[in-house]
Amino acid sequence: MLFSIPKLNKEIGKEARAYVDQLTKPVGSLGRLEKLAIELAEMTGNKFPDVSPPGVLVFAADHGVAKEGVSAFPQEVTAQMVGNFVQGGAAINVFSRQIGAIFTIVDVGVAAAIEHEAVISKKVRYGTNNFCEKEAMSSAEAEQALLVGYEQAQEIIGKGARTLIVGEMGIGNTTTASAILAAVSGKPIEQLVGRGTGISEEKLAHKASVIRRALSLHQPDPSKPIELLSKIGGLEIAAMAGAMLAAAERRVPVLLDGFICTVAALVAKLFAPAVADYMIAGHRSCEMGHQVALELLGKEPLIDLNMRLGEGSGAVVAFPLLTFATAMVKEMATFASAHISHSVEGEGKQ
Repeated sequence: MLFSIPKLNKEIGKEARAYVDQLTKPVGSLGRLEKLAIELAEMTGNKFPDVSPPGVLVFAADHGVAKEGVSAFPQEVTAQMVGNFVQGGAAINVFSRQIGAIFTIVDVGVAAAIEHEAVISKKVRYGTNNFCEKEAMSSAEAEQALLVGYEQAQEIIGKGARTLIVGEMGIGNTTTASAILAAVSGKPIEQLVGRGTGISEEKLAHKASVIRRALSLHQPDPSKPIELLSKIGGLEIAAMAGAMLAAAERRVPVLLDGFICTVAALVAKLFAPAVADYMIAGHRSCEMGHQVALELLGKEPLIDLNMRLGEGSGAVVAFPLLTFATAMVKEMATFASAHISHSVEGEGKQ
């Protein structure tokens, strides 16, 4: 599968940097916000970019590996949480409302029938197989899930979304994400596996054992993303990767959430390395493997609030920082327009 990701517009980036340096403040005094404004200019190709409204896409799917007892919650919670999303009662709903997001929930593989007009039904299959026993899905199903995400991102961007935030819901998906990260990073499983929904020390050791069994059984090639997804992946992880690829093709910034989202970003990068240029890490999850995934992407998160919920919630909480960066460029006066004298020292230096 081929994706066409445009190069960052470095010329616009230079113009944005020069303009930011002329704003009424000491050069570099707004720190990361200045860098963020320049990055957004390069991504969008606009010196004065718009990031609102954001689009929040939540993909829901189940994981057969949940049968191994790797989560603190039973598998039926996935479908129940989709109902909660529909009612507007989840954290992602609450937070999305605060930032005026376009919100969409997509069923890409819940292991139960979901019938509600507020849920976009794109079910590829009723959950994955238990990857400790057989491959999670077929290659064709992995491609179909990727395409679901790609098309849903195109649709939400068509509705006006200027920033893409992708979230997920799926009991067992931290186990799946940890398995993918272990295959991609080559690091010991114990350094990557966290408590997910809040499991005990004993269950944590069991979770690591489950992942080790799956990797030994399938030996996925980390350079082949479809193989990686079909053998040990998740339907919602594939969809998230597809959505990121679509956004990057359209020069729409992707604001990453936590552990599962960042692993999906690594999968997207396997399809098209340039997609990472359009990603901004929203927050640092306290899920153990997240830091490893961030380092593989080369990203430093905007905030760290000890969050580990998923759903896209951390990215949504971080989103106002993007609006601050763009407002800074659009609304602050320059030294010239405000008739204020420049510094006589270090002018123009970062």
